[in-house]
Amino acid sequence: MDKNFEHALLYDFYGPLLTEKQRRIYEEVKFGDLSLSEASESFGISRQGVHDTLRRVEKSLEGYEEKLGLVRQFREIKNKAEEIRKICGHLQREGLAPAAVQKILQLTEDIEEL
Repeated sequence: MDKNFEHALLYDFYGPLLTEKQRRIYEEVKFGDLSLSEASESFGISRQGVHDTLRRVEKSLEGYEEKLGLVRQFREIKNKAEEIRKICGHLQREGLAPAAVQKILQLTEDIEEL
């Protein structure tokens, strides 16, 4: 998986655990497309300071995932929900228990929204 996408997903889950300054720098550079030089001017720190902050944030996000595993669990839920949908699709094509299939599909959607 793309490393930037992976870090964005980790940030979605664990961003609130970072300091305000870390969040602002990370968001401006990664999501706001600010260059390291522009960020260094904006935050009043050196370009190297911005770079070091980004690396520390990424290391922190990876560490949180290693300890808590929320992204892994999220992916597992998504994969299992997709399996359930495939099974339900098969049952629908066979014309078996349409009301039960609809209920299962609704529950699957509810679980994914949690």
